[in-house]
Amino acid sequence: MAAVENATGPMPSFDPYERGCPSRDLLDQIGSKWAVLVLGELGRNGTSRFGHLRQALAGVSEKMLTQTLRTLERDGLVSRTVYPEVPPHVEYELTALGQTLREPLKALTEWSVLHIEEVITAREEYDDRAERTR
Repeated sequence: MAAVENATGPMPSFDPYERGCPSRDLLDQIGSKWAVLVLGELGRNGTSRFGHLRQALAGVSEKMLTQTLRTLERDGLVSRTVYPEVPPHVEYELTALGQTLREPLKALTEWSVLHIEEVITAREEYDDRAERTR
């Protein structure tokens, strides 16, 4: 990793194309299917309970949702608040850092919806070509 100068001195420069760069790991995490959907749901609807997230994200297992939320919390993108009740009441919300992902993820989501028909066509054409070459 190279260093660049700023007003306070040398600052590391992160490049996800370099092996071992921590930004590569972060990019992998925030680009995962369930992380994108969890962040999107929290961005759209604000604070949510685990049950709401599981219901809103059709197909996610309890284990995968738990792992995704823990990773997002560890990365500082989601906060978890536990209320001392019986049964425990737990809520998740985007942190200030997590909020900064709302626009990029919204753009990615909108792009996928806008272009899904073209992608489906490309996949079908690819699969047809692959089938003919077998």
